[in-house]
Amino acid sequence: MADVVPKWRAVVLDFVERGGWSAGQVFFATLLAGGIGSVAELPWTEALTLAASAFVSSVVLTGVQYLSKQTNLAFWPDLIVRLGKTFLSSLSASILAGAFDVTTFDWETALNVAFLATVASLGKGLLAREPAAANGQVPPDASPSTLPTGTYREAVDHAPAPPTIDATNPPASGDSSVSDR
Repeated sequence: MADVVPKWRAVVLDFVERGGWSAGQVFFATLLAGGIGSVAELPWTEALTLAASAFVSSVVLTGVQYLSKQTNLAFWPDLIVRLGKTFLSSLSASILAGAFDVTTFDWETALNVAFLATVASLGKGLLAREPAAANGQVPPDASPSTLPTGTYREAVDHAPAPPTIDATNPPASGDSSVSDR
């Protein structure tokens, strides 16, 4: 039998997984958007700053998603929400990382980074999905998460916890409606 992860731990792992992937995608998208040059010429400081901002932004957006109870989604809606959150996380990271001034802000680079991060998120989501069923359809328990399926389901499921063994035991009193013969 598989180990069951406590609900609180599954939720924390889901937040870390989503924020970590957003940070990584924005980090590499920033380096790619920096152009081709020597390793020393790449925008390392900007990439690290944007990655940290994207992590925080992703955690905040995931918190909003959890508070609105919009986490237990089928594969495609979940992937679309993740793509939207990645785009917004990346764009907000770019805005927050610099002193934002509409007249001097580099919108082209910020949108390029957001686009590259979103494409990376799409690739990660499709690669994380379980193999398609025999009929080519997405399996019902597939997710764009890289967490183990059981951990992911524990994190996003809104169903009440199953009853404990003590809760299913018959009452302790001798008032049985069925006679013991």
